[in-house]
Amino acid sequence: MLERNLSPGRSWYEATIEFRPQYPKLDTKVQCDIAIVGGGLTGLSAAYHLAKGGLRVILVDSARFGDGASGRNGGQLGTGQRQWVDELEKRYGFQQAKLLFDIAERAKTYLFDLAKKEKFEIDYQSGHLSVVHRKRLLKSYQQHVDDMVRYGYNQLDYLDQSEISERLGSHLYLGGIRDRATGHINPLKLVVGLAQAAQKAGAKLFEKTTIKKLEKRGHGYTLSSPNGTIEAQRVLLASNAYGLGLDPISQKYVEPIYSYIAATTPLEKGSTILPNFESVDDSRFVVRYFRKEKNGALLFGGAESYTSSTVSDIATAVRKQLVEVYPDLNNIQLTHHWGGAVAITVQRMPFVREVLPGVTFCGGYSGHGVMLAPYVGKLYADAVLKKASELEVFKNLKISPFPGGRVFRTPMLFLAMHWFSMLDWL
Repeated sequence: MLERNLSPGRSWYEATIEFRPQYPKLDTKVQCDIAIVGGGLTGLSAAYHLAKGGLRVILVDSARFGDGASGRNGGQLGTGQRQWVDELEKRYGFQQAKLLFDIAERAKTYLFDLAKKEKFEIDYQSGHLSVVHRKRLLKSYQQHVDDMVRYGYNQLDYLDQSEISERLGSHLYLGGIRDRATGHINPLKLVVGLAQAAQKAGAKLFEKTTIKKLEKRGHGYTLSSPNGTIEAQRVLLASNAYGLGLDPISQKYVEPIYSYIAATTPLEKGSTILPNFESVDDSRFVVRYFRKEKNGALLFGGAESYTSSTVSDIATAVRKQLVEVYPDLNNIQLTHHWGGAVAITVQRMPFVREVLPGVTFCGGYSGHGVMLAPYVGKLYADAVLKKASELEVFKNLKISPFPGGRVFRTPMLFLAMHWFSMLDWL
């Protein structure tokens, strides 16, 4: 299990959300058809659909729902998978790459449709910019626009430096892509809405319940927490970066890294910074991602750490990057600064496997989970309920284990991530 500060700092989302229900701790012995460990986007979506399908579902989380990455991330949806279609095509061929892209588009539609059906707000704002910080990368971004047309996606525009600068309110970047059919949401509102929908459907939800042990018992499993136990026929491990170690497989393929975000005081009305309220990611290996809220607050993320120690001064780490993009904000007040663990894989694609008989792990979204995680939860539920499901597509992805074994994996990741981050300056 990941034994570190779950999520340092209080997020802007926590401070501004109007309603966030609390759920009880598990304090007794219970039985169910399916136990879900992890109350993030994957687990809550799966619980909702499984309960709607008539199964007895119990979901537990070691903290409050959304206290991990699901409720504290940058809120950017994105388009397609974490890997661009040209890389996927090289590895899997056009047909499989197209299927992966289409699944991602269905994931986007699913998120909006579910929020509309269950009548909860996610504060969607359309428009996203992917911007280039090095001249050598411009050609690949131009090519990506053409590639996406070949995949049937016509919502991208390549923008030159002057156009990007105008939309950003910054002259740092050299060009980029505008995506008209994606954008950003409030991720904590999505978590809250999913939890309420799952409970309404009949799932039993418990917060602040840490599963210490997962044991095979007869035809099912026993999950033990300090104050209660769960007996289940099947188990979904959906705690992503925070539940590694309950099974013998997932921690070989999924590794947590920390990403940090800060929020500023509202910018002046009429500010030239992100006048169209688009979200942004850049071309660095250590990606910088930011957006402006409707009240004018700028949410800026990108600082990372790769060991079990979290950054002690998040505000300073984020401000250093913020002022490189927006020098005039050097003295702006940062009202909130927080972090969360992102689960990554070597190929930056989801890791979905049956890690024990009847136990499935879904995670490793590598920063693309806002859109993908809820849909993967639905696909898991569909598979259990014997409905048509594309979960096998994710199960068949070629995901490599992290090198170094149990002892050297984290030090090797630390060295590799720092090496690639140095290349951002070349």
